[in-house]
Amino acid sequence: MTKSKLFPLLLIILDLLAALVYGIVDHDVRKVIYWVAAAIISITVTF
Repeated sequence: MTKSKLFPLLLIILDLLAALVYGIVDHDVRKVIYWVAAAIISITVTF
C-alpha cells in the first residue's frame, strides 16, 4: 500500500460507512445506492 492510495482508501471506507448508516438509520435506498456507487467509482479510479 503506497501513501498515494491511503487517502482514496479512507474515502472509500467512509463512502461505504455512509451507505451503511443511511441504510440502517434512515432506510433510504436511494442514498445507499448513491454512496455505494461513489465507492465503486473511487475503487475503479484508484485501483
